[in-house]
Amino acid sequence: MITGSGSYVGTSFERWMQRYADYRIDTIDMVDGEWRNRSFSGHYAIFHVAGLAHADVTNVSEEVKKKYYAVNCDMAIEAAQKAKSDGVRQFIFMSSMSVYGESAPVGKQRIITAETPASPANFYGDSKVQAEKGLLELIDEEFKVVILRPPMVYGKGSKGNFPILEKFARTLPVFPAIKNERSMIFINNLCEFVHLAIEREASGIFYPQNSDYVTTSRMVEKIAAEHHKHIWVTPLFNWAIYLLSRMPGQYGKLCNKAFGSLVYDKELSNGPIKVSEYQTVSFEESIRLTRTEDEIAM
Repeated sequence: MITGSGSYVGTSFERWMQRYADYRIDTIDMVDGEWRNRSFSGHYAIFHVAGLAHADVTNVSEEVKKKYYAVNCDMAIEAAQKAKSDGVRQFIFMSSMSVYGESAPVGKQRIITAETPASPANFYGDSKVQAEKGLLELIDEEFKVVILRPPMVYGKGSKGNFPILEKFARTLPVFPAIKNERSMIFINNLCEFVHLAIEREASGIFYPQNSDYVTTSRMVEKIAAEHHKHIWVTPLFNWAIYLLSRMPGQYGKLCNKAFGSLVYDKELSNGPIKVSEYQTVSFEESIRLTRTEDEIAM
């Protein structure tokens, strides 16, 4: 059962699982609260994708912050408790790399390892951390919890940073050749990871990512080529990016978010489910699939 109808990850996963004939996927809306009156019995696993997405977290009211905690934390824990009491065996929770805070400044490197503590930079990341704590307490021999901390998820129709990069690739004549590294994951690869987590009755915290790190300029260059656009990637304007990244306030944060480095150590993603097992397509192929009518290859 997917808890949270209409989400990008949830709908993509539902379509992905059509290839496996021995699975039946149900989806339930979490908005109106009617889910509390519905039995979860008969489902092996719950894939909880309902939540408030990471948006602008500056200058928000305390009321908005409370809503993030109510939806991203309290509702997730309540849904897991209900799943456990209804006899569900596994609860899969979509957390985020945001639990580790911001990217490194432009020109610096930040690698998340098994020893890196969670250090959210805002209430969005903290709402995920608090949810994780409550969910992990529910684990026992009969109830497994999977915490997913994926980096940026991209694919055709995805939200967040990828559409912005796609717009840059299709409209800008030049782009800075900043040498950075980012962990990312293509939607197909994430969906296959979740499938394997269910198959293997996994439990614990997981860090799915593509097999290779991505450079922002390389991704923009690849996107432009897929749209038959030429973009000049050059280091001539790098000095301006470095200066902008060191500005206080929102502009500096946005610059570091786009051109800073933030990766998971590759060994961190090579746990019980190896990276090679869920890499359904290469990086180059994933970019091609973002502009097709259906990026979930059936």
